Amino acid sequence: MSGSVVNLSEHLSCPLGFGHYNAVDICILETVVIVLLTFLIIAGNLTVIFVFHCAPLLHHYTTSYFIQTMAYADLFVGVSCLVPTLSLLHYSTGVHESLTCQVFGYIISVLKSVSMACLACISVDRYLAITKPLSYNQLVTPCRLRICIILIWIYSCLIFLPSFFGWGKPGYHGDIFEWCATSWLTNAYFTGFIVCLLYAPAAFVICFTYFHIFKICRQHTKEINDRRARFPSHEVDAAGETGHSPDRRYAMVLFRITSVFYVLWLPYIIYFLLESSRVLENPALSFLTTWLAISNSFCNCVIYSLSNSVFRLGLRRLSETMCSSC
Repeated sequence: MSGSVVNLSEHLSCPLGFGHYNAVDICILETVVIVLLTFLIIAGNLTVIFVFHCAPLLHHYTTSYFIQTMAYADLFVGVSCLVPTLSLLHYSTGVHESLTCQVFGYIISVLKSVSMACLACISVDRYLAITKPLSYNQLVTPCRLRICIILIWIYSCLIFLPSFFGWGKPGYHGDIFEWCATSWLTNAYFTGFIVCLLYAPAAFVICFTYFHIFKICRQHTKEINDRRARFPSHEVDAAGETGHSPDRRYAMVLFRITSVFYVLWLPYIIYFLLESSRVLENPALSFLTTWLAISNSFCNCVIYSLSNSVFRLGLRRLSETMCSSC
């Protein structure tokens, strides 16, 4: 048994500065966490993508464009996580470590920027659907949605591009690559640049839109209850069941996805700011906050499948099709 542990320690690479105590156990734990997350992210987002293609009713929502974009971005996150997995297992990537580190950090940052921007656009879409229901179909068209998604990808690619010219780190911590941990340092000015142009605007838009969405829905519910109290009839009940009720339920689903996103990413963002300011540098905390944030790529699938009845129906049909074919 001891020989197998020693043999395993020779094939694991853990540059994080945890010290020599239980180094092998920590390396094994890191590898298990990353491999498990990689599998869950890839499997979960492939399921979401297949369900969207197999459930036509999901395409009735304009937000399905953004949900699918997030699913593809999260799928690429899972595929990208294969790089640190192979690095931990001491497989050579075939290129210089510094280039691998830079490209991996840039790709992860761009993909999560796409997810964050999509969540902000989803909140704006729901805000327009509830505040401007009559002109919504003229304002939000498939062509404009596609242009918006293209702009999200272009903006996300450009905002992290200065990191290749030596201006700070794009925001990837929990460094698996030794070069990332020792030679590629964060920069307070670049961090402030990312916060001002990405994190803060997205958070402000989401808070503003959902605050007004739930305020309007609450007012609408109050008006319906007042009408039911004054005129208890089936017509009022029918009017109450239509209107903003489906929009509110769907907004709640998207609000849960957004809330979980920021709950999982907030520790990462806080540590990012503290490390850039040279206030705190802790390899263990860096690893935990990074992979906690990356785990959000799998959480989106779980929340959507548990909260959306149409998605569950599509998932059941997909499962039945696969079982029947087998």
